This record gives sequence, C-alpha cells and structure tokens, in this order.
Amino acid sequence: MIPTVELGIQPKVTGFFDQSSNTISYVVQEPAGRACAIVDPVMEFDQAAGRLTYESADQIIAFVQENDLKLDWIIETHVHADHLSGAPYIQERIGGKIGIGRHVITVQDTFGKIFNEGTEFQRDGSQFDALFQDGDTYCVGAMQCRALHTPGHTPACMVHVMGDAGFVGDTLFMPDGGSARADFPGGDAGELYDSIQKVLSLPGETRLFMCHDYGPGGRAIAWETTVAEQKKHNVHVGGGKTREEFIKFRTERDAQLVVPKLILPSLQVNMRGGEVPEDQDGNMVLKVPVNKL
Repeated sequence: MIPTVELGIQPKVTGFFDQSSNTISYVVQEPAGRACAIVDPVMEFDQAAGRLTYESADQIIAFVQENDLKLDWIIETHVHADHLSGAPYIQERIGGKIGIGRHVITVQDTFGKIFNEGTEFQRDGSQFDALFQDGDTYCVGAMQCRALHTPGHTPACMVHVMGDAGFVGDTLFMPDGGSARADFPGGDAGELYDSIQKVLSLPGETRLFMCHDYGPGGRAIAWETTVAEQKKHNVHVGGGKTREEFIKFRTERDAQLVVPKLILPSLQVNMRGGEVPEDQDGNMVLKVPVNKL
C-alpha cells in the first residue's frame, strides 16, 4: 500500500545547515496559517572542551519568532549518532511537543546496557511527548502529517511526510551520496533497503529533504531532491539495484567507515530526548564506555 501524499499541499520548508555536524534542520510551515514544525534541531558540543552551545537552535528560534509562527511539533527522525539534539532547549523557549518513533524504546534498551545506565534511566520512551508508530498521523495547524517507520539505519528511524514534503532523516542521502550506514547496533542493511523502497514508492513529485549532506566531489551543500530523482540517480539504490546488491555493497562499505566522532555523547543525550544526563549532585556528565561499540 502506497502511503498517502498530499501533493496539493505544499508547506514552506526552510533549511538550517550546521557545519560542525553536516546536519540540516528544518522549519516546516503549513501553507495557510502560522503553525510550524521543527525537524532534527541541533545542539553544538565541543567534545575537547566539554562545552555545549546553542547557536543553531537560537537561529531557528529567532526565525520562528521573527515570522510570528506557532510551534506545534519538534520532530526527531531518529536517535542521532552524530549530533546532539536541541529539542528540549527549543521547547523550553517556544513550546511544541517532541515526537520520535516508538522503537526508540529498542534503542534505549540497547544503549542503556552499553552505557551501563541504572534503573533510574527509563527505557519506555517517556522522555518524549509522543511516540509514533508506522502510519500514525498528527497535525501541524490544519496540515495533516504522517509518520512512516523506516528501520535499517536504526530501529527507530521514521520518515515524516508533511503535505508534498518528506523528511527522510538518515534513510537516504542526496542521489550522489546514496544511503546511510547500517552497522550500528540494531541496524540492518536488508531492512534499510526495504525502507528505502518504501520511500521510493511515494509519488515521484514528492519532495525529499535530507538530514545530512557532505558535498560529495566538492559540490555545494544541498538537501532537497525528489522521489523521481532518487529512483533514477541514487548511487546506492537507483536504477533498479537489487536487495542482494545493496546488502553486499552496504556491508562492505560499512566495514570501512570510522565511528562518528560524537557518537558517545550523542547517543547518551538523544536517547533521553535531548536531555544531558546528570550525576547525583545535578552536574551534567557523560560516560565513555571502553570497547563497547
């Protein structure tokens, strides 16, 4: 069954590029009205100095306020391993509900063990305001949105379709970038291929917005494409590549990749909905498990 896409509803999408993590965050405005959603906001972390800053989030907050928008939702497409979420920082200042895929509980269970979290760390997704299941709908103002479960990169990955726009997280990169890795705990190259096919079953005119871009070959950073362009030109899955071909390529490719530099702090923070863990005295602290990943 092909998921519903409202091609006649065209939200205004504004991207914000975070150079330190090559992440693109978005403000998505309903076509007629003041309501908006924010997708995948970033909080900066200087790992060497152990310092958090909020330039990217402040830029998004300023945009929302200057355009007199009303924030309904802050959407996390998955538990990111390469940047820290700015969702709670934004929520505290301008509101909105924080939503993520229900399978975040799988991620919490997996990494709760890796980081040796105690019983005080809840593994039920209660750190978030909403847990989406495949096909769930929600509204940004009068615009109905739909969450599609797209596991493979992580168990909790979801693509969010808002009008004619799909926000794909790490399920896909730009056509010349291909796809994300599938070798994290809970990842699966076969599931990723199936999830990509689910996205590519959407109407060809559907706009797709990436969570990351690295400018392959030195091209300028870009983050918008279409389903039709991905089907035809994606270097990993385009042109009718088979599931077996993709699994072989993705597995061999992943074995050559280095671990993201911010994976340890990112996972600890993001599986908590963007909150930094604290010690018994209320000091923000992060763990460095050895030989666990």
